[in-house]
Amino acid sequence: MSENSKIRVMLVDDHPSMLMGMVSIVESQPDMEVAGKAESGEAALELFKVTRPDVILMDLRMPGNMSGVEAIMSICRIDSSAKVIVFSTFDCDEDIHLALQSGAKSYLLKDMSIAEICGAIRRVQAGEQVLPEFIANRLSESSPRQALTEREREVLEALLKGRSNKEIAHSLYISIDTVKTHLKTLFAKLEVQDRTEAAVTAIRRGIVHLD
Repeated sequence: MSENSKIRVMLVDDHPSMLMGMVSIVESQPDMEVAGKAESGEAALELFKVTRPDVILMDLRMPGNMSGVEAIMSICRIDSSAKVIVFSTFDCDEDIHLALQSGAKSYLLKDMSIAEICGAIRRVQAGEQVLPEFIANRLSESSPRQALTEREREVLEALLKGRSNKEIAHSLYISIDTVKTHLKTLFAKLEVQDRTEAAVTAIRRGIVHLD
């Protein structure tokens, strides 16, 4: 395979050791090369504009004001044909749904084999959507969920911090009755009965993440 026909892969991860590991994986393949590296969503967006890689391998959870999902959406707005593969430690339902909705072509876990990772890169470059069997099964088993509003997420995050309805109302500058209304809607969307179930379900699905 000629040098010019190599798949140019851009790598995005905020952990230097993981980023170097990703570099090693790509450089070990005769048909691939590293197009660039970034350690944040903002840096990834700027690097994409300059390098225009064939495939992007991107983590979801990064520091700064732009998450991986937001970076994917921004990149896809620039180029709707951009080929992004999410490369994550987490297999939370919400992460998977958000990643694919934002425009990712594949969702891989960091503990997958080099053969699986590189195979996915080649298939995505060829125009396929690549979902490992367990990810596809998770998606098929999960029922469609209503998205939470920004305010509902704020109430949910406050709930996880153990705040009472009165404290939530005070922190968000809304009435206690409004808090109760948001909680009722929140419980319905999460299909739970109480605050404890809501907290457990939100963490399990990856809707919110503990620091």
